[in-house]
Amino acid sequence: MSVSQIVALIVGVILIGFIIWWFFGKHKEAAGTSTIVNDEQTATIVVNGGYSPSTVILKKGVPAQVNFDMRDTTACLSHVVFEQLGVNEDLTKQKITTVNIPTDKAGTYNFACGMDMFHGKVIVK
Repeated sequence: MSVSQIVALIVGVILIGFIIWWFFGKHKEAAGTSTIVNDEQTATIVVNGGYSPSTVILKKGVPAQVNFDMRDTTACLSHVVFEQLGVNEDLTKQKITTVNIPTDKAGTYNFACGMDMFHGKVIVK
């Protein structure tokens, strides 16, 4: 085996390891919380190359709104879809798009971009 073949083999193994870690590894997920003011809660999710935070925790029984702060021009992230709630919002129409979240019962509402490549969730506890 030549040196270039050995280097190619090592780089290939490293790339395969990285891909396996990226798609199948356990990644720590930061969860955001809401702010409660005048018996209403709001949470903000920044849309910039994904969702940050990708998980938001809301308090059960307090009316809630999640604000999506659009900072990315990627076509994939131009929409946010809450399939369980029947919500499909175009985030490019305004800088901040608000989605009302029902908090009458505990549960999890998953959301994704229009192409279902980026994901997040809203948890009502």
